[in-house]
Amino acid sequence: MTTVPQPTDGTRWRCTLCGNLTRFDVTRSSKVVEYVHLDLAGESSVEEREVVSETIESVRCRWCNAVDQIELVARPGADS
Repeated sequence: MTTVPQPTDGTRWRCTLCGNLTRFDVTRSSKVVEYVHLDLAGESSVEEREVVSETIESVRCRWCNAVDQIELVARPGADS
C-alpha cells in the first residue's frame, strides 16, 4: 500500500490531472486511544482522544475522481 504524504504548513495537495486544490476525499487509517465515559444509563461519550498513529491511504480528487494523481505543492506565501 502506498501512502500519500500529508500536507504541511508550507505545502498543500494538488490534483495533477485537473489542477484542483480544494476538494478531496481522504481515506485514513488511525490507531487511537480513547477515554470513554459511560453514564449510569449506559450512554457513552468520548472525553479524551489520543491519536497514536495515522496513515493516509488514498486521496481522490472530488472534481475529476482521479486517485493516485495527487501531489504536494507549495502554499502561496509559504517560506521555502
